[in-house]
Amino acid sequence: MTTETRKIPSIKRRKTANHQSFALTVEQAAPSTKKWFAVDADGQVVGRLATRIATVLMGKHKPDYTANVDSGDYVVVVNVDRVRFTGRKMSHPTIPYFTTKTAQKVYQRFSGFPSGRKIMTAADRLTKKPDDVLMNAVRRMLPKTKLGRNMLMKLRLFKGPKHDHQAQCPVELPAFV
Repeated sequence: MTTETRKIPSIKRRKTANHQSFALTVEQAAPSTKKWFAVDADGQVVGRLATRIATVLMGKHKPDYTANVDSGDYVVVVNVDRVRFTGRKMSHPTIPYFTTKTAQKVYQRFSGFPSGRKIMTAADRLTKKPDDVLMNAVRRMLPKTKLGRNMLMKLRLFKGPKHDHQAQCPVELPAFV
């Protein structure tokens, strides 16, 4: 288990000759331990699942949340290839939970060169790289800094129902998160 020191702000009064002011000081607190959570993504909507995962990765589910400290926990997600999008159901030979939104949603990237735009639908992405769909949804909900990149490294995605982190004894993600 990893430990890190937490800085918790507190307000102290400072008196001067003419007036009383407040100063924000940062104090050391007890070290915290990281927990491991497991999520089964079978049949869950991508965006709603991503918000729950991003909340745990940032540590917003904890009472001692601080925005500039990585206080989040690890999240293990299984059955990433069986996530779904909202919309009317359609049939597809390889993708379970195929909907109209899966066929219409477009992921695009740009290389920076002329004619460098690459377009891929959610159906193509789910067949080629199914973990990329959920990874990008969670990544875009985290801070766009070094802290956010470190938070994203605590997310582990697996295509099937089995994962490699049995030794960490992950518990089921609570419903209130």
